[in-house]
Amino acid sequence: MRIAIIGTGNVGSAIARGLAGKGHAVTLGARNPQDADLVALATEVGAGLARPETAAAGAEIVILALPWGAADAAVRALGDLAGKIVIDCMNPLGMVDGVLGLTLGHSTSGGEIVQGWLPGAQVVKTLNQVGAEIMAKNDHLPQRPVMVMAGDSEDAKARVAGLLTDLGFAPLDAGGIVRARLLEPFGMLWINQALLRGKGRNWAFAAVEG
Repeated sequence: MRIAIIGTGNVGSAIARGLAGKGHAVTLGARNPQDADLVALATEVGAGLARPETAAAGAEIVILALPWGAADAAVRALGDLAGKIVIDCMNPLGMVDGVLGLTLGHSTSGGEIVQGWLPGAQVVKTLNQVGAEIMAKNDHLPQRPVMVMAGDSEDAKARVAGLLTDLGFAPLDAGGIVRARLLEPFGMLWINQALLRGKGRNWAFAAVEG
């Protein structure tokens, strides 16, 4: 598939590394495609480099790996994404009562807001529930980590499920995009354990059947 990763920070870079060698045509969307570090990353993972709007225009799947505070303007600058699958892997994080927390919840979610920004696109909320390290590489774990997704298009979720499998995850469908209200607090639970409770970053949730 033709995939554009918009945002080349820790998460975007990790997803690019996780997809390397998996048969996808990946383009990294960055405001400065000539940056030496980005050129090195693109060379490492076998990806193209382009301005965000150019990367998105040529993609079937657009992955949003942006800080939530920059997302609105950045997404609007991508142009028309109608008919495309858009993966929202952002958590609406901010300081709440002096500590890191979700700035949205209960009555809406970041995923629903992104779908509202892009009414013609098929938004799937996922890849927000683990740290970047596990997105880049997870085959050392004793069991495939689970990755929950939410979106209104069954076809889009089926294609995203294939991508999640390529990244080493066991995809799990939570339902429509409204279920992003569950996924974003779930991501916050990982952050709580990893960063605030001392568990570290080298772990993920798994769905165990028996």
